[in-house]
This record gives sequence, C-alpha cells and structure tokens, in this order.
Amino acid sequence: MQQLLTNIKNCTICEPHLALGANPVVRASKHSRAVIIGQAPGTKVHASGIPWDDASGRQLRKWMNVTDEQFYNEDIFAIIPMGFCYPGKGSSGDLPPRKECAPQWHKPLFDLMPNIELIILIGMYAQSYYLGDKAKRTLTETVDNYPEYLPEYFVLPHPSPRNRFWLTKNPWFEKNVVPELQKRVKGLL
Repeated sequence: MQQLLTNIKNCTICEPHLALGANPVVRASKHSRAVIIGQAPGTKVHASGIPWDDASGRQLRKWMNVTDEQFYNEDIFAIIPMGFCYPGKGSSGDLPPRKECAPQWHKPLFDLMPNIELIILIGMYAQSYYLGDKAKRTLTETVDNYPEYLPEYFVLPHPSPRNRFWLTKNPWFEKNVVPELQKRVKGLL
C-alpha cells in the first residue's frame, strides 16, 4: 500500500492540464473500512495537502457526525477523490475532476483494501463513475433513492457551501438521509 500511495503522490499524468501543477491528495490504509470518493481538491486542499480541509469538509464531517480525528484515521476512512489534483478554475466554479485519475488509481487502491464495508459517493462525478446506468437522471433523484445503492454505496450531494440552495430546496435530505448516514458511519467506528 505504501508504495502505491507514493506512486500516486508522485503522479504527473495530467500535469500539463493543471493550472497549479500536480499535487495529488489521497489517504488510504490496507485497514480502511470505508472509502470517501469526492470530486477533486480545491485550492485550499491543494495548498495544504489535507483532503476536505475546507468548509465542504467541515460540513461533510457534520453530516457524518465524526470528529476530525475519526475522519482522518486512515484505518477507518480512505479518502480517494475522482481527480487527485486541483483541476483549475472554470466559469462557474472549479473545473471537473481530470478523467485520468480514477481509471489509473482507484482499482489498485481498492485491491489493497479488503475490509471496505461502505463507499460514500459524493457528487455526480463519483456517482456517474461508480453507479453507471443505475444512477438516476439527476443527482437529486439519485440521492433521494439512496437505499437502492445500499449496502455497498451511500450517495450524497457535495457538501459545498454553494449547495445551500439545494439543501434548502430539499429538506428531506437532512431529515431522512443524514440520520441514516450517521447510523451507518457509527457502525464503522
């Protein structure tokens, strides 16, 4: 596992396409019990090298009802984004994750993590990649139908502060989905 993580952290496959250069962010252990798969690091995470080290991460930890220590315990949670490096700025936020990362690195990581009990898919990029044609027409429909993907996958919207409107428009998420997420995460601790 350590050699694979070193290889990932030294990866430069898509560096010519990255405005800030390559700085892959990943955490995993052969003992990990759950995997968190999000989009790609933002600028703050790119600078710190610590996944979910921003407002989105604070919200995600709140939804999961875990401490920072639990969240960053690699024997509990592997953190594997769809794109390992900051993809750059787009017209309405960050660019999508680079497409090279997941096919290159996800399977080798999963192959070394035999104890995975839950995969948390955050946002449409992770859900499209892992659910394929089982994903619903929209992210809202996919998240609303989260029980269909259990026990292997737990689907979530992105916890970004930019999604406040989505959360306000979909109160069922925090009422129904978050408590189920917390229950399943508690079982991993």
